Amino acid sequence: MYLVLLIFHLIVSLLLIGVVLLQSGKGASLSNIFGGGGMETVFGAETSVILNRITSILAIIFIINSILLATLPGKLTTKSILQQEIQKERPLIPPVAPEIPEN
Repeated sequence: MYLVLLIFHLIVSLLLIGVVLLQSGKGASLSNIFGGGGMETVFGAETSVILNRITSILAIIFIINSILLATLPGKLTTKSILQQEIQKERPLIPPVAPEIPEN
């Protein structure tokens, strides 16, 4: 489960990087970078709206997946290193109660 979420997180982060890099900055157009016109209508007339929506969705998925990856390992492991060390230091023989002298 954890490995699947980790791979999914990697894919989402790469997609998020790609979508952010596809967006044009203020006052600059993506078609000017590649030296050709008509590049802005690759996804239709509303390229910036579509890319903004995709970026928002990927960012939400990224944040939710990050929270899951941060909280899930604690639920997967029930062993504690401190508890193991305490078990090692405890004597194996149980303590014997002191004998009370009879009068």
